[in-house]
Order: sequence, then structure tokens, then C-alpha cells
Amino acid sequence: MASPGSGFWSFGSEDGSADPENPGTARAWCQVAQKFTGGIGNKLCALLYGDSGKPAEGGGSETSRAATGKVVCTCDQKPCNCPKGDVNYAFLHATDLLPACDGERPTLAFLQDVMNILLQYVVKSFDRSTKVIDFHYPNELLQEYNWELADQPQNLEEILTHCQTTLKYAIKTGHPRYFNQLSTGLDMVGLAADWLTSTANTNMFTYEIAPVFVLLEYVTLKKMREIIGWPGGSGDGIFSPGGAISNMYAMLIARYKMFPEVKEKGMAAVPRLIAFTSEHSHFSLKKGAAALGIGTDSVILIKCDERGKMIPSDLERRILEVKQKGFVPFLVSATAGTTVYGAFDPLLAVADICKKYKIWMHVDAAWGGGLLMSRKHKWKLNGVERANSVTWNPHKMMGVPLQCSALLVREEGLMQSCNQMHASYLFQQDKHYDLSYDTGDKALQCGRHVDVFKLWLMWRAKGTTGFEAHIDKCLELAEYLYTIIKNREGYEMVFDGKPQHTNVCFWFVPPSLRTLEDNEERMSRLSKVAPVIKARMMEYGTTMVSYQPLGDKVNFFRMVISNPAATHQDIDFLIEEIERLGQDL
Repeated sequence: MASPGSGFWSFGSEDGSADPENPGTARAWCQVAQKFTGGIGNKLCALLYGDSGKPAEGGGSETSRAATGKVVCTCDQKPCNCPKGDVNYAFLHATDLLPACDGERPTLAFLQDVMNILLQYVVKSFDRSTKVIDFHYPNELLQEYNWELADQPQNLEEILTHCQTTLKYAIKTGHPRYFNQLSTGLDMVGLAADWLTSTANTNMFTYEIAPVFVLLEYVTLKKMREIIGWPGGSGDGIFSPGGAISNMYAMLIARYKMFPEVKEKGMAAVPRLIAFTSEHSHFSLKKGAAALGIGTDSVILIKCDERGKMIPSDLERRILEVKQKGFVPFLVSATAGTTVYGAFDPLLAVADICKKYKIWMHVDAAWGGGLLMSRKHKWKLNGVERANSVTWNPHKMMGVPLQCSALLVREEGLMQSCNQMHASYLFQQDKHYDLSYDTGDKALQCGRHVDVFKLWLMWRAKGTTGFEAHIDKCLELAEYLYTIIKNREGYEMVFDGKPQHTNVCFWFVPPSLRTLEDNEERMSRLSKVAPVIKARMMEYGTTMVSYQPLGDKVNFFRMVISNPAATHQDIDFLIEEIERLGQDL
């Protein structure tokens, strides 16, 4: 990524106007922008040049310049038939847009202006001279704007202002210096696919109302199962609203596989069921157990080693303890890429234990599943092909826009049997096409969002090799960060050794603490460092990175990288910014 001001998409000021000393850049992009239809090209030129440099629009006594700098029509007739100038949104409401009679012109103008707002935001998201966040405390935002809902409609001018205000205070998750969550970045093809999906506005429960999307889900899930290693991509799967729901699906199906009567008779008809997962696993396993009536006390946490990997001997020991008490082990959830350490449980050893005791093996690869796309790193998931089910979130490591989470199941038909309710008003058995493409009855939801198209279109645009390059780059950046700070003054690693994923966990130790003995007082003071630095990051808006305690370890930074826009220079900036913001603590 070029430095601020040096690339075509770099802007010279926070308001998004082009650098006046570099008009050639704006002019070049203006030429490109003219290829857009429907007036978007002119708006992009205005964005690139700024108000002072853009061509005059409209003319005559019927137009005036609004506060935004646009020439707008002053006529209050609806629909406006003025040949020049933009529509005047101050006199228009949502009822004047399609499907209103004569609503085509205001609709096109309105949506083009919304697009202009979005395009400005997209461009600024990649500009390192802009803030990652314009932070305000909740009470400040509540007092500064009226967010309440009213009985009477607002005009479209106010609606556009709400769009601008919302994005003004949104976190730029596509910014190259945003490292706060596992889901970062802003892929242009994925974004386009999301816009298309919202435009189509359909539901995924039957082929008759989502023919292409249903077929794409079939093709994409099959490809993901092939990559996992199931012969011929056999099995089943579904896109769900996030990894937590995918994990709950796995628990639901595992219970049904062992005790199918639970579907009709409930938990009273089955013995006490026990699930096992590592102490570093995602909290969704316990949430799923609570939601399914299994209970959080029935989720046994298995000890991990110093790198956060499940210890197989402790798993087997706890299974035997449970069986001796007369309880029934029904699921082991191994993690491929833990949330904090980025650890990969030893899947082959876990698979051996699950086979020995006839227990369903689930792999939560929500964070680590993307590594299966990399020939260099997929070995970290060796044994995943022996799992009965796998959670894989392309909206994390693969950079697909939120949300995009898949639950893959090795046994075909099991998900359908577990969840189907035969609703005759949706799933008629005498339809004139192959009913296997009516996938809605295997889902817990009825209404289901189209999540597959973003992934499918990005896959077509990038190819598997493109995802591989993305993932390899992010892991290389994580190793770069680790190499720099492991012996750097003021930094202490939470655990030894190179990162397994892009998670790099460390403490920043300010000068005032570096000579203190390693005792309780030092730990107490160190625990306050990361929260203060994080707060300062957000107030300055320069970058964002997460922190947390874990077990007996006090607050430490957890750096994760999944945005392919990040560079070595962004990693250098993060280190320098942490030192700048924490030097006086």
C-alpha cells in the first residue's frame, strides 16, 4: 500500500478532497470515473477535485447551491421535472421513491447519492491519513444527535444526512491499521456481492425463490468439504449466522445422532450428556449447551499446555471420569485457532480418543479454517478430515464481509433428519423440480440470509491461490511483528515461540515498571497498562488492537492480522504508537 498522498486512492485531506498540488492524480481518476453511468462519474469527479475544482452543475434561476455544495432544484413540485440540477431532497420523502408513480428519477438520484457517500467511505477506509475511529462516549453521541424514532417521516435530505452521520462515527474496519477483531478488511468484490445480495432481497429456504443462491451454496459447501478432506466433498452443511450458531448446530446434530428420540421427547428422555472442549475454547460451546437444555455444567473444560493446545491425556482422563459416574460423553469440540492464543489443538490425537470412545468429534475452525487454503500452513489442521463436523468462518481469516459462517457435516442427510418439520406451505412434496434443493427444512431458521454469494464471488475473483496469498501474507506479518518485539526493550511475550496463527500476544512494559521485581505489585500495575493505551488509541483514532486477561495472566495485547491491506509499515507504526502512548505510564 502506498503511503498517504502517493497513491491514486490517497486523499490529501480529512474531508476527502484531492491534493491541490497533485491535480494530475484527481484528473486521471476523473477520467476513469466518467465511465460510471447515471451521474456517478460527475459526483466522483467532484469528490476528487473538491467543490472548488468541480465543474458547475445546472444553471438558471431555478437552481441554487445547497449546503453540500451541489446545485439543486428549488422547485417544490413532485415529481420535479426541471431539466437541470439535481432533485431537491428537502421536498421529497420515501413515498416519492419507487414504487411511487414517476418515482424512477428521484430514486436513481437518491441511490446515486447514497452510493457517493459509500464510495467516499470506502476510499477513506484505505487512507492511512484518516482516523480508524472518531471516538465519542455513548452519552456524547446521544446528546449530540437526535436518534429517536418519530411518528412523522423525515425528508430525504435528512435521510442522507443520517447516512453520513452513521458512517462518520463508524469504525473503519477495512483500515490497514485496524487490528481489533478477527474480522477485518474490506474486500471490494465481497462488498459488491453484498450490495447485490441486498438488492435481490430473497430468502434461502427454497429453490423456487433463490435458485442461483441455493445452487451456489451447494457448490461452495461441497468445495469446502473437499478441502477439509472428505472424499468427493460428500456430506452436508449450511451457512449460519456466525460461528456460535454453527457450533450450536454441531452440538444439536451430535445429540440427535446419539439419541434421535430427543427431537420429540426432549431432554427428559435421555441420560445426562457431557461435552468436552479446551479451557481456551470459544464461549459459544457453553452458550449452545445452555440454549439446548444440556446445561453449562455439562461442558467439561480440558486443560491446555503453555501454548494453549488441548492436552489429549487430560481429555481421556475426564472422559473416563464422566463414564464412571454414569453420564454419557456425546461431543468433543477441538479448536483449530483459539480466539486469544491462536492455538491449534492436536486433532489427530483427539480423533483417536473420539474413535476409541465413540464420541462425536467437532472442530471449531471458525478462526483457523482459512489456513486450509494455504499449502504452507494447512498442516496445522492435520486430522480435521476425521471430524464429524467442522465450523469454518470465511468472514474471519478469508476476509469475506460479515457475516459468512459455515457448518460442515460429514454424514449426509443427518442435518435434515435432525431439524426438518415438513412445513407444507413451504416444502410441498409435489413440486416440479428436485426437492433436495429446498434446503430450508434442515436449518433452525425459517428466514435465512444469503451469505454464500460474497464468498462465491470472491472465490471466483481471487481463486484458491488468491486466498492462499492473502493468508500467507497475514501469517508472515504476524511473524514479522513477533521477530521485532521478542527481544525489544519494553516488550514481554505471553508465551515463547513463533505464533501458530496471526495472534501475537504480548505485554508492553513502560519504563517505570522495567526495573521492578516480578511480584504481585508489578503485575497489578502492569494490568492497567494495556487498557490505558487502548483508550488513548481510540481517542487519538490512530489504530486499534485488542487486550484481555487470560487465566492467571494480567491484561496483555492480542494482536491479530487478517486484513491483506496491512503492511510491514503498519506493523512498525503499531509498535511505535504503543510506545508513544504508553511511555509515561
